[in-house]
Amino acid sequence: MSKLHNRLAQAWLNIQDSLFPWLAEELGELTQKQKELATTLEMIRIEEFVFSSRGFPGRPPKDRGAIARAFVAKMVYNMPTTRALLDRLKADTSLRRICGWERVSDIPEEWTFSRAFSEFSKSQLPERVHESFIKDHYKDEIVGHNSRDSTAIDAREKPLKKEKVKQLPKKRGRPKKGEIRIKEPTRIELQAAGMDLSDMLDDLPKACNVGTKKNSKGYKTSWTGYKLHIDSADGGIPISCVLTSASTHDSQVAIPLAKISHQRVINLYDLMDSAYDVPQIHELSQQLGHIPLIDKHPRRDSALKTELKAENKRCRVAGYQSAETIRYKERSTVERVNARLKDEFGGRVIRVRGHAKVMCHLMFGILALTSNQMMCFLE
Repeated sequence: MSKLHNRLAQAWLNIQDSLFPWLAEELGELTQKQKELATTLEMIRIEEFVFSSRGFPGRPPKDRGAIARAFVAKMVYNMPTTRALLDRLKADTSLRRICGWERVSDIPEEWTFSRAFSEFSKSQLPERVHESFIKDHYKDEIVGHNSRDSTAIDAREKPLKKEKVKQLPKKRGRPKKGEIRIKEPTRIELQAAGMDLSDMLDDLPKACNVGTKKNSKGYKTSWTGYKLHIDSADGGIPISCVLTSASTHDSQVAIPLAKISHQRVINLYDLMDSAYDVPQIHELSQQLGHIPLIDKHPRRDSALKTELKAENKRCRVAGYQSAETIRYKERSTVERVNARLKDEFGGRVIRVRGHAKVMCHLMFGILALTSNQMMCFLE
């Protein structure tokens, strides 16, 4: 049994033996959803990461810790708006007290929640909590497979219009003898050349715009908003996330995302689809001590793609599969993470605007999802 499983089992035992009986004595019999929320809040302890505003002039802020817990509850209950959260807090005594308010009159107004959410997005509160949570639980663990993919995030804001940049006409014809024409490096080439992680993240486009991709049936679909890039460990545990513009290609985020994940966990295999079939991504994965299992892109090597399909067909006829093929099937883990985030933890109802606030909203959902998946290990 792994150390991670032992830690989770001990935490769950403490919650069942101490927290649930105390809450039942104070609040009465808890529903399954209330137990799920109490478990999530006990595991992540988000109130310990809230910055204190004491010591500054002006009116003292309401309890930001309770508001942060309420935003986690919003994701656990998959509520669409903050107004729906406030209505539920006023009507549900148990939920209100779990979040940290004794009386209905103690609950702040909606604009206070909005102001607090702005503070959380600027301080990157849920991102910091998630990073600490992953590092604490995986500090002695080795992750077998790290699955990487992105998902479309619809937003309620106008897309940024592309500015027309006048480009100087390129010199036509072959270069003269001794003439050197310098080609401008791509974003991936700059990342692979040794760019700092902070510079990589700053260089990625973050404005709301229009993205287009092919769905599972081969039809093109478009959306206005952003794209969330996720690294997921075995068991559907989100390791790291990066939010970019909807039009950003997946391959441009792979290198910074890989470096973020490398700071948090130790993994053996990197699983990616054909969108990441770029030499620099292969090389970085090997430099980090991983084995890249990336589906071949037909535009880059159609002959190899055909050969691999033929080999897989021969394996199926013979009744066996290669080890790489079996391992690559684990990549569907990140697809399930994307689906759960959207269907169960608020990823489909974005009511805020701007990159920072959208990321904050999604990361509250990622926090609730991560805690929930951790508890699934014990089932």
